[in-house]
Order: sequence, then structure tokens, then C-alpha cells
Amino acid sequence: MPKLSKRRRANDAIAPTAAMSPEEAVPALRRFKAAKFDETVNVVVNLGIDPKQADQSLRGSIAMPHGIGKSVRVVCFCNSDKIEAAKAAGAVEAGSDDLVEKIEGGWMDFDVAVASPDMMRVVSKLGKVLGPKGLMPSPKAGTVTPDVVGAVREYSAGKQEYRNDAGGNVHCVLGKLSFADDHLVANLRHFLSTIERIKPSAAKGLYIRKCVIHSTMGPAVPVSA
Repeated sequence: MPKLSKRRRANDAIAPTAAMSPEEAVPALRRFKAAKFDETVNVVVNLGIDPKQADQSLRGSIAMPHGIGKSVRVVCFCNSDKIEAAKAAGAVEAGSDDLVEKIEGGWMDFDVAVASPDMMRVVSKLGKVLGPKGLMPSPKAGTVTPDVVGAVREYSAGKQEYRNDAGGNVHCVLGKLSFADDHLVANLRHFLSTIERIKPSAAKGLYIRKCVIHSTMGPAVPVSA
């Protein structure tokens, strides 16, 4: 078992165990001794869903009201008439067959791939490359859309994809520890309302079983959903 640092032991000793409202939980993050960098604030919910059932799996995208404090590298699969507009919107690279060839050659310096519907016949060649990395464009995630320029703009500004894991958990970034409390609270409440809104009709019993927020190096703070 790895030895815990002095800071981690001190933080764990004062970590709350009872669930708090978002307005109480966010300030609680600042009671812990912080790292020397601007830590990312994350949220995790454990849901009462059966991840093995297709009609209970969750996947989509979310843009936080106050952003997440970082830019995202986006590539865009589009026709030639949209290339310049996509790059102006923030795409690190845009194209069709030429972009496919670049990725097939080993270039993977991006976090999100968006595509227009007519480009999916081209992008499908990359299924074995992008699929295992969770980078394949998908209509459900909002990364296959006729408005590729708008999608590039949103994802470049921090819009993020989410999907449940095998344990029924959904993870998202809320922002940075340097954010104002009210901005982190607004982002957290937006995330929770989104999770409530997309509840699968097939899910039975308690839906949000547990919710916690934590900074990169800090312990978890339970949140009452």
C-alpha cells in the first residue's frame, strides 16, 4: 500500500462525511491544503442504472455555464468549404480524406473529433483507431452534426462528452479551484440537473445514489443531489 503524503493525511482527517448542499460543498474544497498548481475540480455520480442494458446507458455532451477553465483540441471532418471556418472556430485540424490519412499515419494530437453526417463514410475508416480511445464521432454525443463549425466552437471552449462506466458512474470536470464559488456551484447544479433530465425510463429505484466533488489532489466531498 503506497504511503500517503503528510498533506493527504491532514486533508483526509478533516474531510466531511455527511452530504452537503452544492453551496456548502464547494467552499468545503477550500478547507484542504491545496497543491501548488491550479487544481481541476471534478464531479462523480453513482447512478442506479444497469450499465449492461443498452436502454439504461448514458452518453452525451455538456457545456458548463462558466466553462471548465481549459481549452480542448478539436479536429473536424468536413467538406472543403467548411475547413477555413472550422479552423477559425478553433479546430486544430480540419479536412476529409487527408485528415483520415494523417490520423492513420499516427497523428493523435487532439481530444475531440467532430464530423458532419456526410463525412461519416470517410471517418468510418478510423473506427479501429478512434473507437478504443473514445474519440469516434457520435450523433448521441453531439459530435456528428450538420453544424460542425458550431460544434468545434463549443468543444474548443470546454464542452465535454460524458458516458457511464461499467460501475454506473459518470465523471465530469466542473472547473478549476481558482473559480469563484458561485461559478463552481452553478456548474455543479447544471450538471446535476442534466443528469436528472436524462434519467432512463427503464431505471428503477433510487437514481442518484451518491455524488461527490473533489479537486485533483484533494479528498472527496459528498454532495446531496
